[in-house]
Amino acid sequence: MGNRDPQPSRLARHRFRALIASAVMTAGLSSCADTASDPVRVVGSSTIFPFAAKVAETYSERTGLPVVVEQTGSGGGHKLFCSGNPSIDATTSSRRQKPAEAAQCDQNGVGPVVEVRLGYDGIVLARAVGTDAMALDASILYHALARELPRSPTDCTPVPNPYRQWSDIDPSLPAIVIEVYGPPPTSGTRDAFVETAMEDGARRFPCLALMERDTPNTFRARVHDLREDGHWIDAGENDNALIRTLASTPDALGVFGFSFLDQNSDKVQGIPIASVAPTPDTIRNGAYPVVRDLYLYIRQGSGDAMGFALEFTSNEASGRDGYLESIGLIPLSAEERLEMRRRLIEAAQAT
Repeated sequence: MGNRDPQPSRLARHRFRALIASAVMTAGLSSCADTASDPVRVVGSSTIFPFAAKVAETYSERTGLPVVVEQTGSGGGHKLFCSGNPSIDATTSSRRQKPAEAAQCDQNGVGPVVEVRLGYDGIVLARAVGTDAMALDASILYHALARELPRSPTDCTPVPNPYRQWSDIDPSLPAIVIEVYGPPPTSGTRDAFVETAMEDGARRFPCLALMERDTPNTFRARVHDLREDGHWIDAGENDNALIRTLASTPDALGVFGFSFLDQNSDKVQGIPIASVAPTPDTIRNGAYPVVRDLYLYIRQGSGDAMGFALEFTSNEASGRDGYLESIGLIPLSAEERLEMRRRLIEAAQAT
């Protein structure tokens, strides 16, 4: 995935432009009944917020249509979006919509709902610039952050996490208190972190690996349970505030999306996981171990919001070298992005 994507043929580009023109016309017609002063309203992920805000600014400048983007967290965004509130047109999410959330949308008459992948993201651990390097992996993270650990590799009897300093886990690590600031339970970033890093670390215990095989729901409930004794601190949905906390707390680590690391490299530095540093290339090619997709969910008949979504998935915005890549988005391949646009166009034509 590190190579530049092949371009579609001239005929394919011509046909695709025709589809887009038709879709934009359809979206515009469907919005005629809307009140002119009503903005497109997008809620959801704090990770995606900078990208959505930039797209909103660009779309508004081009069309004169107002777009309001709000940070609610992925979980909060799905809850609002699926509530049936007609003023909410779309939600962004740093994880896939859960079956229970989809059921809530159906129950409240929200739909059909179109799922659009926007790009890739790495979940990074970082600390203040100028601090010593740390060598972490999934096993160390699980030992550091799980609320309870197995009594032994073969005995899964839970015991309270005894580790207070990083050096308690591995003598080669700093002799500093484990203090990790991360997203709250409503955050898609937290969901993705526990589903990748924490689950991977837990599998290093043979008894937990057997638990995952035999009773996967029990395994997930056990492994996703983070410490509540002050070593993991819920930092809220404002990642910019978290950056400021890390800059003023040199011994602390933070968990957040790659774009905030990319945009704040003068304040914080990424920590390699399993000896792989978080970079656009390592996230895109899958070498970095904590990677997730980013999503937009939009109601099929959302009028002007469909135009916003088409702007989001345009080559100028989310293609390679697009204006979103410049602020930290890891783009989809050309084929994947075009497929997302086709999905939107078909939805616009169906209204």
